[in-house]
Amino acid sequence: RQMCIRDSLIELRTRIIRSLIAFLVTMSLSFYFADDIFNFLSLPIISLLDSYDQNTELIYTGLQQGFMVHIKISIFSGFLLAFPFISFQLWRFVAPGLYKNEKSAFLPFLIASPILFIIGAAFAFYVVMPLAFDFLLNFQQNQGDGLVDILKIKYLGSINEYLSLTMAFIVAFGLCFQLPVLLTLLGKVGLISSSGLARFRKYAVVSILIVAALVTPPDVITQIILFSVVYTLYELSLIHI
Repeated sequence: RQMCIRDSLIELRTRIIRSLIAFLVTMSLSFYFADDIFNFLSLPIISLLDSYDQNTELIYTGLQQGFMVHIKISIFSGFLLAFPFISFQLWRFVAPGLYKNEKSAFLPFLIASPILFIIGAAFAFYVVMPLAFDFLLNFQQNQGDGLVDILKIKYLGSINEYLSLTMAFIVAFGLCFQLPVLLTLLGKVGLISSSGLARFRKYAVVSILIVAALVTPPDVITQIILFSVVYTLYELSLIHI
């Protein structure tokens, strides 16, 4: 038994080291291409600012912010790029302890998880973010109300603030799209059932609304979109359990 535990710990250490090496490699590559990655991530706000005939420049307000943005991008992109390899290492660690039928049940979800994350991230980037940013930009003020008719309020975005908001959108929607995988896996191991989820529906609605309010900016449009998507995934999960 002691040898078995010792072998498991050695195997776990090997998998963790390989995962860390993969993450460091992808993080280094991401740091080198950080400018290109940020230019891509800034496309939604740049397109909107251009449609508003505004300056499309983003600024940084602290001397160290430019460097810190590169670090954030390298960590964020590096982890996303390394995630399939990290998932594979996790699979190689747990697979020997699974029966054949358990392997055949678990493996498709391991493959589906990164795919669903990419779909969620793409949905956030191409659909939700333009709508949310356009809504927020409408609170700019081109002129006063007549009492102070020279007052103008314009958005001057900092790269740090914009990057943090963009990453929050991508991570939030990517994780929310994992809901079918999570619920189906729990159903496979017998922890939940479709009838139980159906009875839990009213509590799920409240829970999803709370999550949508917490992980999105304070605008109703984004919250409604996230709620609609997650609740739809919840209902679809009932079919596959």
